[in-house]
Amino acid sequence: MGRTAIILAGGLGTRMKSSLHKVLHPILGKPMILHILHQLMKVDIQQIIVVVGQHREQVMEVVGTSVEYAIQEEQLGTGHAVLAALPLVKADSKSTVVLYGDAPLIQATTIQALLDVQSETAAAGVVLTARVENPTGLGRVFVDAGGSVEKIVEERDASPEERENHCINTGIYAFDTRSLGEACKKLTPSNAQKEYYLTDVLPLLKQQGLRVVASEIVNSDEIASVNDRVQLAQVEKLAQAARNRELMQSGVTMLHPESTYVGADVTIGRDTVLYPATHLEGKTSIGEQCIVGPNSRLLDATVHDNATIQYSVVLQSVVGEHASVGPFAYIRPGSTIGEHAKVGDFVEIKNTHLGKDSKVSHLAYLGDAYVGERVNIGCGVITVNYDGEKKYHTEVGDDSFIGSNSNLIAPVRVGRGAYVCAGSTITNEVPDDAFAIGRAHQVTKEQYVKRWKLKRQSAGSAGRESQDEF
Repeated sequence: MGRTAIILAGGLGTRMKSSLHKVLHPILGKPMILHILHQLMKVDIQQIIVVVGQHREQVMEVVGTSVEYAIQEEQLGTGHAVLAALPLVKADSKSTVVLYGDAPLIQATTIQALLDVQSETAAAGVVLTARVENPTGLGRVFVDAGGSVEKIVEERDASPEERENHCINTGIYAFDTRSLGEACKKLTPSNAQKEYYLTDVLPLLKQQGLRVVASEIVNSDEIASVNDRVQLAQVEKLAQAARNRELMQSGVTMLHPESTYVGADVTIGRDTVLYPATHLEGKTSIGEQCIVGPNSRLLDATVHDNATIQYSVVLQSVVGEHASVGPFAYIRPGSTIGEHAKVGDFVEIKNTHLGKDSKVSHLAYLGDAYVGERVNIGCGVITVNYDGEKKYHTEVGDDSFIGSNSNLIAPVRVGRGAYVCAGSTITNEVPDDAFAIGRAHQVTKEQYVKRWKLKRQSAGSAGRESQDEF
């Protein structure tokens, strides 16, 4: 038995005031419509049709070829959109569910339940209903004791008594495919704009003596939709709350969930603790028993078990087991921080491998470098990797020591077990176990300051400044 899903994504979305198609605005870092498709993949659905209109190229580029597309050249209502999709529906389709591309919180369990009700009751149509505290502006659904829909009354047409009904029409339906097709052919424009409404299919089905039933959603948050930026923020908040609740129930500790952002594709292991103002984005993966935050951002990062990241940014990089990053470190793309390694305060690392048990504790920059194991990088060390045109590589061998305030002018290699004296500028290779010093010879003039001060005082009393330089 074939089942079809039709996603309506042809609306203009003018209230978003955006050049980006409405259904592509992100929720939890992922386009809205992809959330719906992700849920549909969990359901017994054989065919997915996305109805697109203006700016359809944007939608088709993001969604790809896993679905079929129906083109709605003119946006003439939800009924018109379904009419555009019907020619693509497979002949063996028995049930069709209609969803909205701007309602990204719908869950697979709800979709499956809706289809199951349609199949089990042999109803021509199933209306997904919800009970909400404030139904103002929404159509009310009246259901008899047997679960059949008696009528749907729009608020403008409702009596005071009818408005007391808090059971509303979500606009999401499951239909017997053949009955849907026959009823859609009978649709007529419902207003001066000559729009065709999908809700008008329901009375057409009832007029044919077919049954229309209701299925009430468990969590009304799932039907929240986006029409403007305010609603986008509201739906984002609902999605994040649900995401964080799911993670906490799976063993992740969040000290302040309200300020913790976790993207849709992020994975986090048990007993990891997230401190306030932590942002985890993209395909970030965090192991078990890690500490992240406060005030940290990770994008497409991989963090292994027992690592600690505080007040830092990690982008498209790997942090090894028991490694420590921060506070105030910046790990840029392409970097690997080895096991038990330490990256301290005000350290920037870019496209660099920092080996196991190595330390960069303070105020350093490592770019385009390979640093071996058990290396100590002193305060103020810089790999000078860019000459204004090209980037160059620096290599530091295992068990080496780079003294504070040293410059490693790439391309350059410091061998295993080598020592670079503090304040050095290294331009040539330092062999294994060698000691390198590259700085100006110190000059000390004893008693010079005392004589200089006396001379300056003498010059001042004569009304002129000494021109001697210290």
